Amino acid sequence: MKPIQNLIILVFTLFCFNSVSAQYGNGYGNGYGNGYGGGYGGRGSGMGMDRSMMQGPQQNTSKPKEIPVEETAAKIVDEMKPVVNLDELQTIAITNVFADSLREQGILLKNENSSQDQKMEQMKALKESMTKKITAFLNPDQIPKYTNFMDNFKEIKKTKSKKKKDKDKDNKEEEKPTEKTLE
Repeated sequence: MKPIQNLIILVFTLFCFNSVSAQYGNGYGNGYGNGYGGGYGGRGSGMGMDRSMMQGPQQNTSKPKEIPVEETAAKIVDEMKPVVNLDELQTIAITNVFADSLREQGILLKNENSSQDQKMEQMKALKESMTKKITAFLNPDQIPKYTNFMDNFKEIKKTKSKKKKDKDKDNKEEEKPTEKTLE
């Protein structure tokens, strides 16, 4: 009976020693303050990981990926091309005008020094300047088609944003009942 007791005590002691060793991080950054960051939870302590490493790949949800202005301008001009009957030279020139205008709009919107009224005035001036530049590339019969396209484009843009807002509201409403059912 005594050898069995000694064996059980020996095994129990080994297991306890192993778990204590793992908690203090022996072999894994040396635990308690002896590691890269030092102290509890610093890099290198514990099992060599901190919380950010254990969570896996992080997604940056704070900012959506920005679409390049050239791509946005190209999409607008692609939609405009059949409606206004643009040739290749006009397409390239108008795409460049749109890209420049979109860049300037981005700069104006990011400018924190100006008030909302100043931004609105600058946006109107930018729009007028863009319209003048674009109409300079168009033939006289294309100008009314362009103004009509831009008016329709604004309406399409407004309905898309309304649909998106409605969709967001629907998604929020759908999420609420599921939360209640979990409780």
